[in-house]
Amino acid sequence: MLVTYGATKMAPSTRQWRIPVGLQLLFGGLLGLGMLFTKESTRWLAKVGRHDEALKSLIWVRGGEYDQEIQAEMNEINAGIAEEDRLTQGVTWKEYTLPANRWRIILVVTLQIGVQLTGNTSLAYFAPQFFAAVGAGNNAVFMSGFFGLCKVVACFFFLLFLVERIGRRWALLNGAFLMAILMLIVAIITATEPPTGKAGLTRSASAAIGMIYIEAMVYNISWGPVPWLYMSEIFPTRIREGAIATGTATQWLFNFVFSQITPHAINNLGWKTFLMFAIFNCSLIAYTWFFIKETKGRSLEEMELLFNPSGTQLNLEEARQKAYDAEESATSLDHGKSELKV
Repeated sequence: MLVTYGATKMAPSTRQWRIPVGLQLLFGGLLGLGMLFTKESTRWLAKVGRHDEALKSLIWVRGGEYDQEIQAEMNEINAGIAEEDRLTQGVTWKEYTLPANRWRIILVVTLQIGVQLTGNTSLAYFAPQFFAAVGAGNNAVFMSGFFGLCKVVACFFFLLFLVERIGRRWALLNGAFLMAILMLIVAIITATEPPTGKAGLTRSASAAIGMIYIEAMVYNISWGPVPWLYMSEIFPTRIREGAIATGTATQWLFNFVFSQITPHAINNLGWKTFLMFAIFNCSLIAYTWFFIKETKGRSLEEMELLFNPSGTQLNLEEARQKAYDAEESATSLDHGKSELKV
């Protein structure tokens, strides 16, 4: 964004778009060139049965010679692949349509649609246009650079300090609520004091831009990372790969849809675009309240109880106690048999 901002300060010519695009091609080309000298993934080679190449790849990655530690790590990789194959053996699409699994897939699909409804993907793609719409004037591109920085800082803070401190449901609920309020404030400011078209920033424009920055930070500690985390937690191992792929495909599909809709919304609706996203966020509050269950700190076994399709409230502690009692009974029985043999 800073390179793009610098390009906008140049004299109007094709260089204003050629330089930013050309720099991306340069670094992309270097990355592609580097891939030619990179070994295949050790895990992938082992998974397709190319074990000798897998071992050589692991030795290359570790930057040393073959030793017992390398062999032990290779054995762990092979054991992990064998366990993964065992758990996913015989999986068919019919398993995805079972009531409990079907409901979870519906949840992740709607969650990923919800990510787009927050309006933040639209803000990220068309930040200069949004900032111009609230009165940033000639500073729109520069403001967009700080917008991206706010998102990175907030997401970094979430991953370091909040990811295991606050619940998934709590983060989604409060995130949608705060984003709805902030989008509404931006809509009110822009509607009551429309941009003047002057180069400088007015107080109302500064306030609206500040609200957008805060909104972006709220998104990146809630609806930005949490749906991806939630999606990776709720599925059993057997169908996790396909289910996550479905959620990811949904995200990119609606990402494309909103990237096509947003420019028309900005041009035709103006400040009402922010009101539209405020309403969308309000709908996400209701959606989260009624349909999203807390998954923080739960095991795979607890997830199965949580998403029980019958809707029956199971007593988890009672289930654990029964399992413990059954194990104790089996141990006592084996011990009794051993004493009889003696």
